[in-house]
Amino acid sequence: MRRPLVLGAALLVAVAGVVPGASASGPHDFGRATLTGFASLPAETFVPGSEPSGAALGGTPSNGIVPPFADQPVQGFSGVVRNDDGTFEVLSDNGYGSRATSADFLLRIHRIAPDFASGGVDVLGGVTLTDPRGLVPFPLTRPDRVLTGADFDVESITRVADGGYWLGDEFGPYLLHVDRAGRLLAAPVPLPGVFAPENPAGPPNLGGSKGFEGLAQSPDGRFLYPLLEGTVTGDVPGTLRLSEFDLARGAYTGQGHRYRLGSPDLAIGDLVAVDRDRFLVLERDGAQGADALVKRIYLADRRDRDRDGYLDKTLVADLLDIANPRRVGGFGETFRFPFTTIEDVVVLDDSTLGVLNDNNFPFSSGRTPGEADDNEFITIRLAERLHADPRVLR
Repeated sequence: MRRPLVLGAALLVAVAGVVPGASASGPHDFGRATLTGFASLPAETFVPGSEPSGAALGGTPSNGIVPPFADQPVQGFSGVVRNDDGTFEVLSDNGYGSRATSADFLLRIHRIAPDFASGGVDVLGGVTLTDPRGLVPFPLTRPDRVLTGADFDVESITRVADGGYWLGDEFGPYLLHVDRAGRLLAAPVPLPGVFAPENPAGPPNLGGSKGFEGLAQSPDGRFLYPLLEGTVTGDVPGTLRLSEFDLARGAYTGQGHRYRLGSPDLAIGDLVAVDRDRFLVLERDGAQGADALVKRIYLADRRDRDRDGYLDKTLVADLLDIANPRRVGGFGETFRFPFTTIEDVVVLDDSTLGVLNDNNFPFSSGRTPGEADDNEFITIRLAERLHADPRVLR
């Protein structure tokens, strides 16, 4: 049964990179965010009556969980979209971390309903991604053209006016347009001049798993803004390309900006629009648990008012230092979100964000050493308002 959804006051976080160990505060930062809601979906949650998965993992236990699995796991949340009824669409990534291990993981958009009163999350259904019209120009893993984690590594999602979705992929990197049933509507759109190792079109100039980790849509619905997770060969180390894609033309405009990480060893986890010039960016290191140092959300402004050639960054939330005076979720007065990959940010209202982790099932154990991470969904209240475009808040 679906439980009533009770949203906390804050749900989205913007993070930008800083040097590990550096101060988390600055003269223009928002201040400390506050935890207002906590819900989690158990790590061992599967799509009922689906297909076996995880055969290529070889039966090796990880965090006490032994693959393969009789069904498809509900995991790897790498993008989120808010619905009008208080539910959310969440995008699973390529499955088990690589093309070689993920051929039996079916790419899927799940519909979930977090219940912050009880602390649980309901899975209400979802759609599997397919290419029934044969639009992908290279061979797929399955003859039935169901898309798998060996075909694409989808990491970001936004919903557009036709009710369908645009997805950001890392293997191209490509932009993918699917309808509300998950069916591909056009051939994958490559980023001109950029090639991931999995892209058959050219020699790679981008690292593996460094493609489109973030994908924002302008409030007027005219443009998409995909953000790479890694630096293109020849660019300044630690800088990421933010491109502009015209939805009406179905093509890149040639306009772009640069986002600078706090240090080259950091990565981004998500990107969402606040207005036509500002974005929330989640920036992180690759550590987990007590070793995690950088898990932050930044407000990034493409107007570049200091004229240094990069988006201006303002820290709005440090996910390793969230105030929790009410001890939400049974945690202490300081709450940490210490996961290897935090890849989902959504704006709930002008001072509230939702943040979800990608639990890398069954590999990550950031919450409790030796135990596979759940899919956690938190809401946080920011210390200041975003002053977002009203269309973002609808």
